[in-house]
Amino acid sequence: MNGRELVSSPSRNSRTAAIDANHFVLTFENNRLASELFGQFDQNLKLMEQKLHIEAVARGNSVSITGELLATNQARRALDFLYERLQKGASVETSDVEGALRMAIAADDQLTLPTLERKAKLSMAQISTRKKTVQARTPTQDAYMRALERSELVFGVGPAGTGKTYLAVAHAAQLLERGAVDKIILSRPAVEAGERLGFLPGDMKEKVDPYLRPLYDALYDMIPGDKVERAIAAGVIEIAPLAFMRGRTLANAAVILDEAQNTTSMQMKMFLTRLGENARMIVTGDPSQVDLPRGVKSGLVEALQLLSSVEGISVVRFKDTDIVRHPLVGRIVQAYDAQYAVQDESEDAGR
Repeated sequence: MNGRELVSSPSRNSRTAAIDANHFVLTFENNRLASELFGQFDQNLKLMEQKLHIEAVARGNSVSITGELLATNQARRALDFLYERLQKGASVETSDVEGALRMAIAADDQLTLPTLERKAKLSMAQISTRKKTVQARTPTQDAYMRALERSELVFGVGPAGTGKTYLAVAHAAQLLERGAVDKIILSRPAVEAGERLGFLPGDMKEKVDPYLRPLYDALYDMIPGDKVERAIAAGVIEIAPLAFMRGRTLANAAVILDEAQNTTSMQMKMFLTRLGENARMIVTGDPSQVDLPRGVKSGLVEALQLLSSVEGISVVRFKDTDIVRHPLVGRIVQAYDAQYAVQDESEDAGR
């Protein structure tokens, strides 16, 4: 390929000048959006350099990208996706850049030489309400969000910080806004190994509120605060401690059971059999953080063993590589998992 050959670009509002197979210049039409895309002091481009081991140099509304063929293609696809996001009026934060890079790397899209045309466009599942749109930031989040759309019962399991609870609440809020369900029911084991709430002051909502704070936080992110309060008062959003679910049939509702690793086998069976007509159930938890008394089997662990092959049920397993909180969280989880693995090996050897 000789000189600066113009090749097809993923975005109608950008163009690519290919200098050679490992070097191209990507130019965006809107100077202001290009500046936002590159980030303050080009911080977004620096993040791409770090993650993809490329060189990205901004000049005005253009960026020159040099590196290995696969990595430069991943950078282009991520930049085009983020630019389209800006065109739609959304912002681009560091977490959005990290998410786009994760998805571009996971797609492992190959270039078709010598035209440098992409095989496919970077695509991420998303959940939208009037207040906020959430896009997948990892391949597992993408699979989880798609599973929530197609399955009536979804298990999302894995370490803290992977977004499994947040996305479950966001999906429930979306279903409510669409009119696909009439109410949202939030449930969680209220204490480490049971439902003993009597010692706490206040009514039932006040007793369980501290345990359901993560669910509330996600709700307020997706629905205006005044509407959340009105929905709770009207019973459209219901706080239902697990022990109070017995005997009910949950129909026309999006039902979320969080921290499900701390349910017993009987509690889990009871909860799952509450599923009624036109209901969607989402069960989230981390099997590595069971707080039940020693010798008591986790209802979540048992359910995953028994139900993973049942038609109509989706199980999505997150890993530490899916953690989207602070990067240290992923390293902390890895360190603990490594230590537990050593302990398990030692216990097995001593038997």
